[in-house]
Amino acid sequence: MQRKSFIRNTALCAIAFSTPGFIRFNGERYEGDCETTSDILGPFYRPKSPVRSNLVSKDMPGQLIELRGVVRHDDCKTPYKKAKIELWHCSSTGIYDNSSDEYLYRGTVYCDDKGQYSFKTILPPPYDAGGFMRPAHFHMMITAEGYQSLVTQLYFTGDENIAKDQWASSEKAKKRILAVQSLGDGTKKVLFNVNMAATLAVEPASINKLTGVYIDEKDQNKKIEFFKESNMLWIKNEVYGMDLEYIGNNKFQPRGMPGVGLSYVFEILTNGTVKLTYAYRKEGEINYATAIKQY
Repeated sequence: MQRKSFIRNTALCAIAFSTPGFIRFNGERYEGDCETTSDILGPFYRPKSPVRSNLVSKDMPGQLIELRGVVRHDDCKTPYKKAKIELWHCSSTGIYDNSSDEYLYRGTVYCDDKGQYSFKTILPPPYDAGGFMRPAHFHMMITAEGYQSLVTQLYFTGDENIAKDQWASSEKAKKRILAVQSLGDGTKKVLFNVNMAATLAVEPASINKLTGVYIDEKDQNKKIEFFKESNMLWIKNEVYGMDLEYIGNNKFQPRGMPGVGLSYVFEILTNGTVKLTYAYRKEGEINYATAIKQY
């Protein structure tokens, strides 16, 4: 019903690819409900991180760890060759490198023919995120042709901050709380296998229609910019941007953050202009405003 509403109201096209929760036969093979769940992107994503598997910086301390695993198709068993994996995390002092040319603790690798990937880096610590502690975590983005890009986070068993974190403690995150193995040489290892899944997505042509700069109708100095990355709609922020999830009825929200109240609803006007109604927080309350696409 939401998909039909999106098409009718905007003359755009959204498509639902699959329904999770059972094993199904697609005409050629059986597909399983084993997809890796998504998580919030966070505010510190930077694109175009260097292609490298070793993120260790000699001048910075930290517990050495290897992250490795396999990326598979949605049948839960066929390796995905050459999938792109981006990894980023904070330093041993809880700081993200948001601007330097070194792209500290940020890197990109591509799976081999067996779907295997690996990174060598340090185990990040929990950190204070503006009044609450985020558990230790890795950020990952997996881009594989034929699937919507997967943005997720990995957590670690034994972290007391998980129970207090709304994202890490969710039911969907259980399979992403990983055991850390201690090796004989003093380093550690953690395994994470990724299973891709096609989910509710918006056609790239539709996203192109929504991208651009919007001007608030009451405050002409306030601009909101949307752009396309990996066939997803993003909203620009001071570092790079935040990816948005389509939830139906022309409405998008920050991925993995349904409870924060932020939302972006688009309407195609008769003259072809795009109108945005967006929700934002001010002094703890949800407010609404409108903006018009300028270019």
